[in-house]
Amino acid sequence: MIISSRIHDHFAASRLLSFCALSESGDLHYATKLFNNTQNPNLFMWNTLIRGHANSQIPEKSVFLYVQMRKLGVVPNNHTLPFLLKACSNCGYSESCKQVHTHVFKFGLELELHIVNALMRGYCVSTDLEGARQLFDEMQERNLITWTTMISGYVQNFCADEGLVLFNKMILEDFEPNGATFASVLSACADSDCLELGERIHGFIKTKNIEIGVILGTALVHMYAKNGAIMKAKTLFDKMPQRNIATWNVMICGLAGHGHAQEALTLFQELDKGQIIPNDITFVGVLSACCHAGLIIVGREIFNSMKRVYGVEPKIEHYGCMVDLLGRGGKVAEAEELIKEMTWKADVVILGALLAACKNHRNIEVAERVVRDIQALEPDNHGAYVVLAGMYAEAGRWEDVRGLRTTMRRAKLNKTPGWSKADVDN
Repeated sequence: MIISSRIHDHFAASRLLSFCALSESGDLHYATKLFNNTQNPNLFMWNTLIRGHANSQIPEKSVFLYVQMRKLGVVPNNHTLPFLLKACSNCGYSESCKQVHTHVFKFGLELELHIVNALMRGYCVSTDLEGARQLFDEMQERNLITWTTMISGYVQNFCADEGLVLFNKMILEDFEPNGATFASVLSACADSDCLELGERIHGFIKTKNIEIGVILGTALVHMYAKNGAIMKAKTLFDKMPQRNIATWNVMICGLAGHGHAQEALTLFQELDKGQIIPNDITFVGVLSACCHAGLIIVGREIFNSMKRVYGVEPKIEHYGCMVDLLGRGGKVAEAEELIKEMTWKADVVILGALLAACKNHRNIEVAERVVRDIQALEPDNHGAYVVLAGMYAEAGRWEDVRGLRTTMRRAKLNKTPGWSKADVDN
């Protein structure tokens, strides 16, 4: 193209740019060089490069490209802003979403439904649910993508109940859900302990002959496993023709969380024999299974193999599982040493697991150090003082008990009353 001067033909050059920027066998760096050496690139070229960078490891470049494009006076069209919003979503830039929102109005694109849907998704991904819901409520026209985006936004931001309420409203307005909608609602059912609703949705999926692919199948397995219907989850899992690592993870974590430790470990061994590589979530589930079953040796081997065998760097959650495992097994000193080896500063969750181990095995010396560390992180944490006071009382150290209670009174720390919750009529 260079030799024949076809490189100066914007149509031909834009096709080459599209291949380099968007195809799996392309090269985004090469596409950028081609773009930078094109005189007066057209809008298609700008859109293509913005889209390419939006899906890359550095989505911020899409934002910079758009700024550069506007400085040159190039006016965006109805394709530009959805790509830009995807970049903002992948960056988690809430303020950028608001700025793009003003450009939607500035260029008269507020009636383009796919742009408004992309804008709402941007708000949801950047955790601005209030902005997303306001946009949703003000929309004069909504389609299935609109409803699914808002429901998914609630679920992904840990507002499952709001997602279920919106799903009911969607049904009342005669919108028929698709697989993506059901996957989001099933995740909400898992987070809100709504087994009955999840079962009804599963029945509806069967009635409508909706194909249960990997995403929908994983959502169903997760819903059943999270709600304690382990046998139903396992039956569904076994019938799935295709599974990805997320499917294996929800099943392993479900088994581990409901006391089926040996089955979780067996499933991990099956995964290990296949073509799917475990990730950090897989190891949280497996280590939790070892913890529930008290399998210290097995847990220690799996933990040590994470980086060496699988290339997975242990995170604070994995250290937390190991501290819990060692602590329950009475290896309090080893658990304390493991915390010292961490590259991160221990959080209250890990320190709380160690403190619980100290209580169970009556190790006051380590407990005193742990309580000091917890108070350094959370000065208002009364729970650590209560546990330590109980340990002093069991050891007959009443003077220390009185000293702790005096400290709590001076700091105005009061024990929070216990509470329970129950599900009544869904």
